[in-house]
Amino acid sequence: MRIISGDLKGKKILLPSDKLTRPLKDLTKESIFNIINHSKLLDVKVEKANVLDLFSGVGSFGLECLSRGALFVTFIENYKEALTILKKNINNMSQQNFSKIIERDIFLENTLKLLNGRFDIIFMDPPYKEKKVLNILNTIIKLNLLKENGVIIIHRHRKEEDIFPEKFKTIINKNYGISKIIFGNNLA
Repeated sequence: MRIISGDLKGKKILLPSDKLTRPLKDLTKESIFNIINHSKLLDVKVEKANVLDLFSGVGSFGLECLSRGALFVTFIENYKEALTILKKNINNMSQQNFSKIIERDIFLENTLKLLNGRFDIIFMDPPYKEKKVLNILNTIIKLNLLKENGVIIIHRHRKEEDIFPEKFKTIINKNYGISKIIFGNNLA
């Protein structure tokens, strides 16, 4: 797995040895960035963006954002094996000054309250079996973490039937193999 585009293009992304972390596949990742860059339904750019990467794993999405010109990425991850690799990936790509890792369980009540500022892009890649996506979206909306023209991107299993908050507006929903990507915002 490598960085697809930008200043870090071609840099290798280290992966954990166990199978508990499901890194974002390159084809899916490239499709996400193509939609961000070319869809007339979205009004957000990666360049100069403030990005929040939830369930960040080894950092594939956030590091791709940094490579493509994002100003800053906040990673939230609590699985020890993934955290070790995430830190190595950030260091190997010299991105320590452009990123921060919050080593906490996203479901702890105060985790999202630790965040400073608002985000242009919020990426959520929870485990496929995770059922509490609604709780996180409600907290994002309650804390007003998404900027006005921002986008929330959610990576899920294509058969998962998630319930989203009333204030979450789905803009784009695309399937890729066994996964689906939902683009939305809280401007409904």
